[in-house]
Amino acid sequence: MLKRSLLLALLFGLAGAVPAAAQYAARRNADDVQLEDVKNKTVVTIRPKSGNLGSEMKVNGQSVLGTQGIPVLAPWANRLDEQAFWANGKKYAFDMTLGNVNGAIPIHGFLRAAQWEVVEVKADGKSAWVTSRLDFFRSPAWMKQFPFAHTIDITHRLHDGALEVHTRIENLGLEPMPVSIGFHPYFSLTDSPRDEWTIGVGARTQWLLAENKVPTGETRPIERLFPDPRAVALKDYRLDDVFTDLVRDAQGRAVMSMKGRSQRLDVELGPNYRAVVIFAPGPDRPFVCFEPMAGITNAMNAAHKGLYKELQTIPAGGTWEESFWVRPSGFGENR
Repeated sequence: MLKRSLLLALLFGLAGAVPAAAQYAARRNADDVQLEDVKNKTVVTIRPKSGNLGSEMKVNGQSVLGTQGIPVLAPWANRLDEQAFWANGKKYAFDMTLGNVNGAIPIHGFLRAAQWEVVEVKADGKSAWVTSRLDFFRSPAWMKQFPFAHTIDITHRLHDGALEVHTRIENLGLEPMPVSIGFHPYFSLTDSPRDEWTIGVGARTQWLLAENKVPTGETRPIERLFPDPRAVALKDYRLDDVFTDLVRDAQGRAVMSMKGRSQRLDVELGPNYRAVVIFAPGPDRPFVCFEPMAGITNAMNAAHKGLYKELQTIPAGGTWEESFWVRPSGFGENR
């Protein structure tokens, strides 16, 4: 009897010593990939076949993203001032008959419905991630409009309750390639209405816009728009504006934030994101977009005109890479 008791105690002791369930998981499904951080009750959903859209991020079952998620904007982000762009001193006119570029003021590139190839889905003791790739050079219709052969790799990584979106672009061509990409995340809070939210804008300069929302080249200090950029009452503003001279920390990151009653979202931009567009149209559309941008709206054409000095390029055979991070906090149990 004693031996049996000792045996049971030993077995239960060993069972108690079995490691707890893994903190991170990555699951590939038919139409999406889910990343999970069990400890921080965070789940992120990516849809590689639908433009590599970051379609959902939930904390404690509460949505951090608006219904349109985190679209990729490429090969340029936001607006161009004509149906053409300039690069390396040459004008490239779009072939409007192809149908993938539209409007007198083309906007947001033409890759939002592209199907990306999943390269890796994995989780370890530190994070869960998915890497997806787009071989831009394989599509004649894309190359016709933007004749720079390149690949784009995007890794969505979930670590310690935060989502990192890391982009790497490789220029496969023989000429420098302009970089004017961006993302258009839609963020929302669930603990309060939009007119109770405040935002913090880590930037020093606002670009003035023409009626078509294209920068004129004129700038002004951000305090002319926001008396205190660190605490902006959103109820007083309807925004669709471009900001640069981002305020950087010791790691070179700039932070944009939004706060409700107890919830907070911090969006950190790495140093190669040189601009941010903030889109917050009004109470009937309760979201805020902090858009990480490699350059200002119309960057390629503004650079050609001498209005913009920070256009980035990738040398032949070179790469460009950068990350932004989404950090939610204060998202307790379902409300």
